Amino acid sequence: MTLASHQPVLLQEILDLADTSERVVDGTLGDGGHAAAFLARGAEVLGIDRDPEALARARARIPGPALMLVEGCFDDDDILVRVRSFSPDFLLLDLGVSSRQLDDDALGFTFRPGAPLDMRMSRSGPDAAALLNRITEADLADLFHRLADEPRSRRLGREIVRRRGTAPFRTSDDLVNAIRATLGPRSGPGDFARLFQAVRIAVNSELERLERALPLLRDALAPGGRLAVISYHSGEDRIVKQAFREWAAACVCPPDAPICGCRGKPLGKVLTRRPVQASAAESGSNPRARSARLRVFEGNR
Repeated sequence: MTLASHQPVLLQEILDLADTSERVVDGTLGDGGHAAAFLARGAEVLGIDRDPEALARARARIPGPALMLVEGCFDDDDILVRVRSFSPDFLLLDLGVSSRQLDDDALGFTFRPGAPLDMRMSRSGPDAAALLNRITEADLADLFHRLADEPRSRRLGREIVRRRGTAPFRTSDDLVNAIRATLGPRSGPGDFARLFQAVRIAVNSELERLERALPLLRDALAPGGRLAVISYHSGEDRIVKQAFREWAAACVCPPDAPICGCRGKPLGKVLTRRPVQASAAESGSNPRARSARLRVFEGNR
């Protein structure tokens, strides 16, 4: 990877949306690129990340009291308490895994040969190998169908169960070989990336955490505050899109309800009718930006 791959995604678009923000929460701090730009604008920043090494890099890069760091996930109860007390007027989630995490084979996010099957963002709990060696064939098939849109998900689940009966999965090679045996010799990096991503999402409960966190983060915003989410997976983007659309609706009662029994008014408005995508120039210089989708919601004042 080149240095460009470590640059923050959609940076100018995010800065334009946060142009007057004074208290910013970066809920997925990563390398601190977005946070550094917020700080340069004069904002106070609360940076959150599950990876202690990311927090250490950010502190070394950005010393000083204007950047406050907290270790954890943006949906943890204690993290949400900190966010509410901070009362941000802008909150950013840049989902997925950072380029630096993908670059480090020891962290086990990559399909490069010999890497451990780890994929844990917080470095605790069951890793990818444990998941692949434990869950049922049906659950494996569901994982690859739901999170990777894989039409041969049943065959892949069956192949993984067959192979782990001989030797447990331990490294990237084990999963790559199971994929090749299922998809055929013409399968390649695009297939590996898609299916490894599905395992990573499952290991870290990423969709479930996002769905739980969104309304809680919305409620933690100061009046008129903005919640911006950059997603890289269709499942993530779908959750964000549906949540924002519901919040912007005046009524969310079932169509056959005789009278309105819900809140009866919108909670704010969606600022992005369609997701914002990276320019051709950014996508060319930063591969991570190619699949990025940015959606933004603004709460009522």
